Amino acid sequence: MKLWQKDNTDTAAMVERFTVGNDRDFDMLLAKYDVLGSLAHTAMLKEVSLLSGEEYAQIEIGLNDILKEIEQGKFVIEEGVEDVHSQVEYLLTKRIGEAGKKIHSGRSRNDQVAVDLKLFLRDKTQEIKEQVHQLFNILIDLSETNKDKLLPGYTHLQIAMPSSFGLWFGAYAESLVDDLEMLAAVYAVINKNPLGSGAGYGSSFPLDRDLTTQKLHFKTMHHNVVYAQMSRGKTEKLLAMALSSIAATLGKLAMDVCLYISQNFGFISFPSSLTTGSSIMPHKKNPDIFELIRAKSARVQAAPNELTLLTNNLPSGYHRDMQLTKEVLFPAIEQVEGCLEMLSFALPQVQIKDDILSDEKYKYLFSVEAVNNLVNKGLPFRDAYKQVGNDIEKGIFDFKDFNISHHTLQGSMGNLQNEAIKQEMLQVLAKFA
Repeated sequence: MKLWQKDNTDTAAMVERFTVGNDRDFDMLLAKYDVLGSLAHTAMLKEVSLLSGEEYAQIEIGLNDILKEIEQGKFVIEEGVEDVHSQVEYLLTKRIGEAGKKIHSGRSRNDQVAVDLKLFLRDKTQEIKEQVHQLFNILIDLSETNKDKLLPGYTHLQIAMPSSFGLWFGAYAESLVDDLEMLAAVYAVINKNPLGSGAGYGSSFPLDRDLTTQKLHFKTMHHNVVYAQMSRGKTEKLLAMALSSIAATLGKLAMDVCLYISQNFGFISFPSSLTTGSSIMPHKKNPDIFELIRAKSARVQAAPNELTLLTNNLPSGYHRDMQLTKEVLFPAIEQVEGCLEMLSFALPQVQIKDDILSDEKYKYLFSVEAVNNLVNKGLPFRDAYKQVGNDIEKGIFDFKDFNISHHTLQGSMGNLQNEAIKQEMLQVLAKFA
């Protein structure tokens, strides 16, 4: 059963398998939103007198029954039914009769899909926002708890300058603020109603698009009906870009963990329940979850490019190519959600080694402090730099006056940093209202 099927329509089975592909599986995620869109659309049809009050009452009861089945996990797209939209209309018509056939008046499958996607992506964006905020709070807590624990900083993977775990955790917390800025910008694009645009050219019916915008709780609508369809693909790509930004932060954090947990660094460890062993080497405790977060984050960062290649050279108007955007975006959403969930579970269990900088190999971390110390005593910077550099070359560098307070996230400066970051996060969260 297809929404576009006519009496003499017959599609070869091979053609149907090719065109439908995996779409029915992804459509199950949209089922709830398809019913919500239909409820709003039919309520509007009643208001503009395209449905009678009696017809709408039947439709409303029937659609709400289907919605309950979806929420209870009882809804399926039956064999031979093309998509979720066809299944909902088929069930409704089977149960309430002729009135069920009227729910598609003034609507195309194009704007039906578009509104389903917008509603689904809006909810997913809110969920991801909450997960990012949860991880942010964990990182801020870890930053403040570990502000006095020193960590060697690296540039070019060479020992550089002293840092702290407070700064390290706090850096990733602030990175998530910028990531949410991107997600908030995309949320504003997602939160626009395409319903009523039809196949991209509107309808001669007197549709009330303001009413459906209100009923579906969109902030506004796509005003131009041609652009409402052009937003397909663009919306998905913009969201993929925001997810890619989050994934870049998660992937870099996971890479740091993989380095710091290795024996050559030995800065941190995790309970055995969070690591895996080797089938041949009994001493191994492998950071598999962080390696998979790193890998999944890399895959998510490929999604914007794939969506660009999929949609970039298409003219205006709808094209079946758009069906494949779900195959790119939906797994990316799932992977980001999984990575955020795992990091929020694992990071609070981190164990940090004490006195890392007491190791002899880190003595040159303090070379900049030694230069600054000489400058504070009146020596020109270039002379101080040369003197310390010569001492290092001769193997006689031995600086003992290191001031820990300059390099740990503590006191008023550290607290102000985290407080400022938290305030920025609150401002970004408000944009999702």
